[in-house]
Parts: sequence; C-alpha cells; structure tokens
Amino acid sequence: MTALSPSADLAADIDFESFVASHQVRLRRYALALTGNGHDADDLLQATLVKLYLAWDRIDDHDHLAAYARVTMARTYVSIWRRWGSRESPTASPPELPTTGSDTTADRDLIWRGLDRLGRRQRAVVVLRYFEDLDLATIADTLGISIGTVKSQLSRALTNLRDLLGGDES
Repeated sequence: MTALSPSADLAADIDFESFVASHQVRLRRYALALTGNGHDADDLLQATLVKLYLAWDRIDDHDHLAAYARVTMARTYVSIWRRWGSRESPTASPPELPTTGSDTTADRDLIWRGLDRLGRRQRAVVVLRYFEDLDLATIADTLGISIGTVKSQLSRALTNLRDLLGGDES
C-alpha cells in the first residue's frame, strides 16, 4: 500500500474545486427549492459539499457528479428535517395574498409561500417531482421511502397547495 503524494491530493482538490465552481449556483437553487429560505439552503449546500468532498476519492463515476450531489443533498435534507424542526416565523399580521391576475411575480411568490407551508417530506417530494422532474420510483429511492409513501405525500401536498392557491379540481 503506497501513500498518496501531496500532488495527488492537490489534483483531487482542484477537481473538486472546479466541480464546485461550475455547479454551485444550480446546487444552491436546488437547496433553496428544498428548504425555502436562503440560510437553510446555504447550510444544506455546505453540508452536501462537505459530504461530497469527503467521498471524492471513493467516487468512481465523475461523469455523474451533479446527480450524485443532488441525491446526497436530498438525502441530507431528509435526514436533518427532524433536527431543523419547524422554522415558522411568526408575524404581527398574516401576509396579504396577491390579487388574481397575470402577475407572474405574484404567482411565483404565492407558489413559494405554498411550498413553505408544506411539511418537509411533502415539500421534498414536490420539489423532486416537479423541479427535478424525477419519476416516483427515483424519488422513493432518493428519499429512502416506499413508492406508496411518495404517492400519498404527493397527493396530500397537491391538495394542500390547491387549497392554498384556491384552485378547483377541474
């Protein structure tokens, strides 16, 4: 067994650094979609990058690092949702809902607030299904839950979002 030379460690660091430089924005956007706020997204991104760095030498397929990072992020999010607990921010008065119309910014804000009101598991399932466009089996595998749980969580999440957004069933 030979020891790694400092230049081998440096090459691995450079590869990791270039990966982070080229994927950091997309991974943060994904973390933001999962967590719903910038501070938690930054924490989740940092925890994911630490895990990725520690596993860097054990990863054989460097062609699919972005997918590996997203799966690691989703699993990290699921594993720490109990520790984070509920992070609701009480306010003096409830926020006003935007008036109906074609204002895409208001619509986007309403959707983000709707996602923020979902439970962590429901939110993770919605983000993986509609933001990452994953199928139910992949979501179940990513989160470590059954396909039936994915279906029920997705159904409940969509019902909750529909109620919040005031949409009808048709």
